[in-house]
Amino acid sequence: MAAAVIVGAGLALRSVAVGEVAKYGGDALYTLLLFALVLVAAPRTAPAKAAAVALAVSWGVELLQLTDVPAHLARRSTAARLVLGTTFNAPDLFWYAVGAAVGRAAVRRA
Repeated sequence: MAAAVIVGAGLALRSVAVGEVAKYGGDALYTLLLFALVLVAAPRTAPAKAAAVALAVSWGVELLQLTDVPAHLARRSTAARLVLGTTFNAPDLFWYAVGAAVGRAAVRRA
């Protein structure tokens, strides 16, 4: 259910926000979604570990954008473009960390 709420929040954000708010909010939500998916796949995972895994995957995808691989795949697949992106943007790394921290904090409070 959390994953559906996060996807809905991302779609809502894109429909009402523009520019940096939409972009960086989407980055944080991307990692938050990964965090939720880690907990769905492995429910006994500690929140800190789930946050670390989600952050590592997010950073890995962003760093992969330093190569031509995501852009090449994006030309062939809309899904690849949405999941992998196409261009590296250093500030994204910070916003991924925000998403991981929000996930960890939310689970700790629940």
